[in-house]
Amino acid sequence: MSHNGILHQKSCVDTPQNGVAERKNRHLLETAHALMFQMKDPKQFWVDAVSITCFLINRMPTVVLKGDIPYKVIHPQKSLFPIELRIFGCTCYVRDTRPSVTKLDRKALKCVFLGYSRLQKGYRCFSTDLSKYLVSTDVVFSEDTSFFSSPTSSASEEEDEEWLVYCTVVDVPPAPIKPPIVQAYSRRPVTIDTCPVPAPSSSDPSSDLDLPISLRKGKRQCKSTNSIANFVSYDHLSSSSSVFVASIDSISAPKTVTEALNHPGWKNAMLEEIRALEDNHTWKLSDLPQGKKVVGCKWVFVVKVNLDGSMARLKLRLVAIGYAQTYGVDYSNTFSPVAKLNLVRLFISITASQQWMIHQLDIKNAFLHGDLEEVYMEQPPRFVAQGEYGKVCCLKKALYGLKQSPRAWFGKFNKEIQAYGMNKSKKDHFVFYKKSAVGIILLVVYVDDITFVHSKFHTKDLGELKYFLGIEVSRSKKGMFLSQRKYVLDLLEETGKIEAKPCTTSMVPNTQLMPDDGDPFYNLERYQRVVGLLHMQ
Repeated sequence: MSHNGILHQKSCVDTPQNGVAERKNRHLLETAHALMFQMKDPKQFWVDAVSITCFLINRMPTVVLKGDIPYKVIHPQKSLFPIELRIFGCTCYVRDTRPSVTKLDRKALKCVFLGYSRLQKGYRCFSTDLSKYLVSTDVVFSEDTSFFSSPTSSASEEEDEEWLVYCTVVDVPPAPIKPPIVQAYSRRPVTIDTCPVPAPSSSDPSSDLDLPISLRKGKRQCKSTNSIANFVSYDHLSSSSSVFVASIDSISAPKTVTEALNHPGWKNAMLEEIRALEDNHTWKLSDLPQGKKVVGCKWVFVVKVNLDGSMARLKLRLVAIGYAQTYGVDYSNTFSPVAKLNLVRLFISITASQQWMIHQLDIKNAFLHGDLEEVYMEQPPRFVAQGEYGKVCCLKKALYGLKQSPRAWFGKFNKEIQAYGMNKSKKDHFVFYKKSAVGIILLVVYVDDITFVHSKFHTKDLGELKYFLGIEVSRSKKGMFLSQRKYVLDLLEETGKIEAKPCTTSMVPNTQLMPDDGDPFYNLERYQRVVGLLHMQ
């Protein structure tokens, strides 16, 4: 080399000159040191710490690639995280699969979590009892516990925390602190989200001390950091599924009468409802007699959708405010039988086994056919008769919302359907049947579903049974298939849980509830409604 004029120079000791490589080495070692320092891991596991550091850095956006993820650039079709991420150095329990393990031996080995296997889809753990690495998916993690934390240090930390609690509250003894339960099973993960409690304000400490402990707790707001929109794409859905997804986001009922009247569709539906009430002679206008009570009314708007989620029609009802009625004055008896859901499922199974046809019809304004006693109601909002201001509606027919309306409708329907020749079942009052030489007709009624009384009631043929009481019904060569997919989606949408994380149980096992835990639920009626919706099906 010297003959060609090339001069060979050596770098100084401990003076690296490859800046790019050394900067990346520093990045890896500093991150690995932070992981080991947090969980108090010994230095012998530095290789595992660097390995998991490299695993994480390769799956994070970088400025060098203009926000892209290095792993995705090289492997665009592969998943970023084929297995759920865990905290490095935490305590874990690996299922003991050794042949020598008997039924009376312990079923798991206490290990330290050190990363993910490159050759297998599993967690890489180290057992100090066996002095060997184990790779498994049957692992239970305790991510709030460090495997190498010393009892002395943890005890001193607990003493410091306890001292701080007693110094913060002077006159009021602190409430017992329960350790959080954090336990997850890798195959069926259970995640417990803990929300930080807001720091107490220092502006007026005396006002806080005068309040009970339960009232001094801050408002906790939990927001999902893993929105479903970050993981789900609607680009490759079929046309019917796309319509359903779009309808969930776009279709909504108006909240006020003014908003409804500004929409042509809702305005026409309101006019149609008023005409139906007038044609049925539901009420007559009169002055309120002395000593009589008047009940209010309101409009209820509902968007009817098809099975695929597309809008079927705009439906609304003029509903009387029945909770303002007084027992013994405005009504007496209210009981009305309803077909049980178990019976509905039984009829569907009989239809499938016998290969019968099953149809569904809907009666328009069913409750309006029931004869009603003397009840006075206010005129509909925004539809006061011209020149009749100040008068009230003396109801002649039952109206939705009145406590006696279901009973009045059942009495009218029961009379007419038996006059047609149908026999009422002795086991269920809303089941009717009729035998003939040709065969047998079975009729199940749930409030306003009926088949044969065109001369008395206006009916709408809904065709073969597709959707009934929140149950989707589909027929195939193998039989009848029942599903409540739409019912569940509507329930999740109503409760705001459409983006919630799935869990195996509705409550963490072995939870100890205290009277002062949490904040009082702000809407008792909403809670009761959700419980009722869950119990309905």
